[in-house]
Amino acid sequence: MKKYTFTESKDTRSGFGAGLLEAGKINSNVVALCADLIGSLKMEAFIKEFPERFFQIGIAEANMIGIAAGLTIGGKIPFTGTFANFSTGRVYDQIRQSVAYSGKNVKICASHAGLTLGEDGATHQILEDIGLMKMLPGMTVINTCDYNQTKAATIALVNHEGPVYLRFGRPVVPNFTPADQTFEIGKAILLNEGTDVTIIATGHLVWEAIQAGEELEKLGINAEIINIHTIKPLDEEAILKSVAKTRCVVTAEEHNRLGGLGDSVAQVLAQKLPTPQEYVAVNDSFGESGTPAQLMEKYGLNANSIVAAARKAISRK
Repeated sequence: MKKYTFTESKDTRSGFGAGLLEAGKINSNVVALCADLIGSLKMEAFIKEFPERFFQIGIAEANMIGIAAGLTIGGKIPFTGTFANFSTGRVYDQIRQSVAYSGKNVKICASHAGLTLGEDGATHQILEDIGLMKMLPGMTVINTCDYNQTKAATIALVNHEGPVYLRFGRPVVPNFTPADQTFEIGKAILLNEGTDVTIIATGHLVWEAIQAGEELEKLGINAEIINIHTIKPLDEEAILKSVAKTRCVVTAEEHNRLGGLGDSVAQVLAQKLPTPQEYVAVNDSFGESGTPAQLMEKYGLNANSIVAAARKAISRK
């Protein structure tokens, strides 16, 4: 039973912008900070509605994280916004010491993640951010798949106490999850039931997993597809239930294969249900300049690669 319906294509960063506006309406303590990338983070609507609750920090990302941590002491709920590379790698020490170690209620919202940043190239295409963030004690890590899910996740963060890393992207991608969804942190979503292989995907690779499932169906292979939007805390119950049935798994993510979703799933399986697993991810390398489509093809982050990985995983049962 398929649980998705393609409606249109939209960018996930716009989902964040729409969600941020709604978050501001829900709670007057919600404030937003940006490091000179208002347009890229789609924060204009929030600023227009709540100008007194917005802080333009400029190109000073470390300062932005410090200010956000301080604002929580007065009961504010700060949402910081910049590119994923600048949200994590550039300010890791500030996040570790001022946010994670102190358990501050800061929402670190990161756009332009992964290869699909595109032409800006390897210096901006961070592929290590999920690993960096999930290793921090107490940090929740969310990687959304489409516009609707990003909007819902942003709204859900208002009532979640504690530091969060919310990761989304730049390009226009298929929008296929329900517009009226309730986002549950830490709860995986079963998109398609199957018996031959489990495909666990996150972010932009969820749609590619759906396309791979349709191709596998033509080959007589019945794939179970799971959308893991929350990488930490991971929905171990959903993973183990599915893999116990299919007895092999493919993980798919727009991230380095080291330290991302695949490694989190592998750790669960190694401890509780040893299972053949194949990775669809960037293989320990930096990216390069190119269009999102060109890069996803070159680095094997697409439906064809997921199909090949699924067939290999099945052969290892």
